[in-house]
Amino acid sequence: MAVKYWSQEWVQEVNNRIQSDEAVQNAVKGQSITVGNIISGAPEGDIQGYFRIKDGTPEVGTGEPPENPEATLKLDYDTAVAVAKGELQGQAAFMQGKLKIEGNMMKVMQLQGFMQQMGKATEDIEVEY
Repeated sequence: MAVKYWSQEWVQEVNNRIQSDEAVQNAVKGQSITVGNIISGAPEGDIQGYFRIKDGTPEVGTGEPPENPEATLKLDYDTAVAVAKGELQGQAAFMQGKLKIEGNMMKVMQLQGFMQQMGKATEDIEVEY
């Protein structure tokens, strides 16, 4: 059964996967960060969400981050979907100007290993975009 992108069901499924995946756990070891996401132009309006790593646990959520984010990623819906599907790498989206990073860009860049492992852990979730 497909889950709608950035719905509560999608968030729960992503969290189940990333919190139980050994490669993701290894990638987040020793890291702590909160990153906000603002996705504009989604079919039902703009999306606000976040991901964070706290006490060795990665988490994705909807709405405002539970604490002030070190950085905020801003991108449009089409770019977010392309990145989520693995059709566009986040770094390429940034270099093409499709992804803007406000805040501590160096800390976000250190998350590339986590983002790659998160993508692998969640790639077989059936998602409705």
